[in-house]
Amino acid sequence: MLDNYAIAEQFSLLSKLMDIHRENEFKAKSYASAAFSIEKAPVQLASIPQSALFSLKGISESTGKKIIEILETGKLDALDALIQKTPEGILEMMQIKGLGPKKISTIWKDMGIENIGELLYACNENRLLLYKGFGEKTQKNVADAIEFYFKHQGHFLYSEVELYALHIDQLLKQAFPNNSILASGAFARQLPTIEKLMWITDVSLENIKLFFTAGNFNITNLSAEKIECIGDENVAIEIHCTSTSNLHELHFRLSSSEEFIARWENDFPFNPSGYHSEEEIFNESNIHFIPAYLRETAEIIDVSKLNPTPSLVQPSDIKGIIHSHSDWSDGSNTIEEMAAECIRRGLEYLVISDHSKVAFYANGLNEERVKAQHQYVDELNQKLAPFRIYKSIECDILNDGALDYSNQFLSTFDMVIASVHSNLKMTEEKAMQRLLAAIENPFTSILGHPTGRLLLSRKGYPIDHDKIIDACAANDVAIEINAHPRRLDLDWTWVSKAQQKGVLLSINPDAHHIDGFNDIRYGVLAAQKGGLIAENNLSSFSKDEFERFLVRQHTKR
Repeated sequence: MLDNYAIAEQFSLLSKLMDIHRENEFKAKSYASAAFSIEKAPVQLASIPQSALFSLKGISESTGKKIIEILETGKLDALDALIQKTPEGILEMMQIKGLGPKKISTIWKDMGIENIGELLYACNENRLLLYKGFGEKTQKNVADAIEFYFKHQGHFLYSEVELYALHIDQLLKQAFPNNSILASGAFARQLPTIEKLMWITDVSLENIKLFFTAGNFNITNLSAEKIECIGDENVAIEIHCTSTSNLHELHFRLSSSEEFIARWENDFPFNPSGYHSEEEIFNESNIHFIPAYLRETAEIIDVSKLNPTPSLVQPSDIKGIIHSHSDWSDGSNTIEEMAAECIRRGLEYLVISDHSKVAFYANGLNEERVKAQHQYVDELNQKLAPFRIYKSIECDILNDGALDYSNQFLSTFDMVIASVHSNLKMTEEKAMQRLLAAIENPFTSILGHPTGRLLLSRKGYPIDHDKIIDACAANDVAIEINAHPRRLDLDWTWVSKAQQKGVLLSINPDAHHIDGFNDIRYGVLAAQKGGLIAENNLSSFSKDEFERFLVRQHTKR
């Protein structure tokens, strides 16, 4: 039997969804009022004659009929119809503290955002501030509430668990200084998203259990050789306890993909007496050492039979910030503040690339504002020399594949980053038509975040990566590795193909505030998984090398 609370909940949800869909406001309010009356009713509605419903305080004829419908069928057709018209992400958004129906309606209908991952990204880009009812404090509260919500879903970005993983690693090593503590699993492999943190150790299972119990961790599973637990951060932890002789083989296995291990076991026998290090496993098999973050495919084994792993790109190889947004569009800092931060970090140049005019939601720049910004940049370059600020734009790729300004106006920029930001629900055919047209535009220098994905939130539109890479090779267009931890787009799996085809990659922070420069590191970690060397990364170019790249780009125009 349905109780009053369950009935009231359906009316409350109906009211909220009507507000979100901007349907009859009077009816929405009446259903909200009905929900209150039902919850406070002195009797259980299911226990009285249906005719008696209409005499209860706050129950109108329309409400009474809907109550009867719920009591007889267990559901409300009007509510079901609205739920079916509502994206799943909007329904999930209703669980975020501080977001009422009116705000959710604005987020969906006006901002075009359909899930909480996109909403968090929009908060990080300051896009909520452009809409009525969303001040700076509200935006921060929304972002905090979403991060709290994600923290309780059990799947995290690498960047979200990194500090916690390092903290646990340090605590384990302090508690057991005479034992081996080896970080393993997805974290060791530098995967973009992580479900659990894993360690391999020769500490006894009993002592590991005492360690986590003393730290008020919740033990979720215990077997003869493994303990699983969860702490205040709600991140799953898995510790494998083994003998010292088996330590490095187990670490090797659990720090590699299934594909890699299957090929390795087929080609090389493991020494039953054990190993003193992972390096010994490779030496015994006459294979150059392969770090955990590269142990993904079987092919890497063939490559490493012949040659050692090349020196891959490092955070220290980054010479300039490419793709950044200032307070001229949706960034938080002035261009001068961003340049000063670059200088403080020892970088040689800044590529300022605010949004183009069609991106109204991001305060995109029309032609007159672009001219004013260019004049301002000229003044700053005189003031800050030899440091250099380059005039760029993150130019929207329109629905037909054209760029957001005329070619004549695009010629006023030092460089153009072309990106898709609208109409993301595309077939592969449509996405390829748009992207290929933009790549073939002679003013495009970099293809920005090529699939538009947001990790754990939005899959991104489907593209034929092979054709995109081939087109970029043919048109001398670099491909961005967007370093924002929620993007990391181009995905690391395509870095090797791009390098083989001679296509430059560009690790870019897409920074909307100076702290966003720190995201470069996550782009580097992703690029390392793909085997990127600094010579093939545009943002590793010195200022002189970068200017030679621009000269080459200008010859295309």
